[in-house]
Amino acid sequence: MAKYETLLPRFLKYVKTNTRSNPESETIPTDPKEVAFLKTLAQELTDLGLKDVHTQPQSGYVVATLPPNDAGQTPILGYIAHIDTADFNAENIDPQIHENYDGESDIPLSKDGKWVLKTSAFPALHDYKGQTLITTDGTTLLGADDKSGAAEIMTAMEYYMAHPEVKHGEIRVGFAPDEETGTGADHFDAKDFNTKYAYTVDGGPLGELEYETFNAAQTTVEIQGNEVHTATAKGVMVNALQVGIDYHNLIPAGDRPELTDGRQGFFHLFKMSGTPDHAKLVYIIRDHDKKVFEQRKQDLQNIADKLNADFGEERIKIETHDQYYNMREILEKDMTPVELAQEAMENLDIKPNIYPVRGGTDGSKISFMGIPTPNLFAGGENMHSRYEFVSAQTMEKAVDLILEINKLNSEQS
Repeated sequence: MAKYETLLPRFLKYVKTNTRSNPESETIPTDPKEVAFLKTLAQELTDLGLKDVHTQPQSGYVVATLPPNDAGQTPILGYIAHIDTADFNAENIDPQIHENYDGESDIPLSKDGKWVLKTSAFPALHDYKGQTLITTDGTTLLGADDKSGAAEIMTAMEYYMAHPEVKHGEIRVGFAPDEETGTGADHFDAKDFNTKYAYTVDGGPLGELEYETFNAAQTTVEIQGNEVHTATAKGVMVNALQVGIDYHNLIPAGDRPELTDGRQGFFHLFKMSGTPDHAKLVYIIRDHDKKVFEQRKQDLQNIADKLNADFGEERIKIETHDQYYNMREILEKDMTPVELAQEAMENLDIKPNIYPVRGGTDGSKISFMGIPTPNLFAGGENMHSRYEFVSAQTMEKAVDLILEINKLNSEQS
């Protein structure tokens, strides 16, 4: 029998709704499907009995409040999950339930045998012996990133409404659009959310606790060529595509995501398009170290300057914008939310796994808005892919963790 009877059914209901965000859109949220789903969550929060359920007009976040029932001056905590899924097929998601997984076998996803979750490719499966795993059918992602977090937060709120004897301080919840596009928290109203600390419930396997992320930027390289007929090209043609190749080859060959790990940063070319007349390259820049991060941005400009000098004119233009910063810069000034989560995990016999994230969360931006916001595990593995899966038992432990953090917060106040 499940510890939280509504958790798995709620999660399955959430993931079956397509909420894929649109990175090409300029609207907020980026897709009407997100707006519709957020409205259903707002109604669910209202039906549970939470107060002040509303949508932030500038960000699209759905926010609600669970009033306190303790007698102390407990700091207000917030819990945030994003409801959009990544840029991978999310139409007609058909989650598969595998009970009492043996921890050794490959898991067939599709009926035709084309897609298989293999232990040889994903050895973390060995950690889930005896557990109930939810997978895709191989044709879509699952959406545990981050509807597992959304289901866990909602289930925790439902638990409090059913157990008024359990003491807690004031709690805010927030359900966010567009985390996967990197723009979801840009317009977040931190003053409206009004918490001392918050947590994104958006991590991976059991025990993840993250307060260090990349610094992140995106650089667009525009190259203007000089296209002429190939018969008379000598000394005249400037092939923008070739210049793009030359530009890329001046970036250190080892500074790529597939060749780095830990705290090693990188340049990642993720778009390249054009013709001999005009070409465009788009990079993301990542580094945990702020000084190195700034130098990486300058390095891309220096390459452009060198090539322009060789041409004797400006053929390459660079445009760089920062996306988010390492939340450690904020959290190391006040580690209270990290220490609270770490103590809560230890109380639950969960071994904290604290490490630098090779990515970012909405908390990366929200922390710089005045609300220190580390990240908690939500359970998903192999996110953004057809091989995504989550453990029902890990999801239950995520609910346990939310409750235990609030318990400690109330007691320690």
